Amino acid sequence: MRFSPAYVECLLSSILINKYASYTGKLKGFAMGKGFLSYAAAAVLQAVASGYQYGFDIIDITGLPGGTVYPALRRLEGAGFVTSKWEKHSVALAEQRPPRKYYEMTRAGRGALAEAVKRYRLLEQTQLDKKRDQKPSRA
Repeated sequence: MRFSPAYVECLLSSILINKYASYTGKLKGFAMGKGFLSYAAAAVLQAVASGYQYGFDIIDITGLPGGTVYPALRRLEGAGFVTSKWEKHSVALAEQRPPRKYYEMTRAGRGALAEAVKRYRLLEQTQLDKKRDQKPSRA
């Protein structure tokens, strides 16, 4: 089995960064659980930063399955990288759908995303453009 140079570089840098952080105790603000943001969590965070505020929008733009996006959103919220608010029940009822949970990035989330973009170079090349006008949060 052959691995691309980019994959090997990402893997090695991940190992080195995690070892450095565990020995020095630095960069703890960017850690989630035992390691740093996964690529999927970073992609979700980038989607939130680009104005995609609720789960289905994030699923659509990232192409990640709901079983990846929703747990990532919960972990990101637990780490303090995003905050969430439920929209008013009356709004959802008027549109005949379940209420949405809207997410917004925090200052810590912006820092974590900046670190993730350095770590995962593909994120830097990926621009998430909002295809339709961003609706204001109705929370």
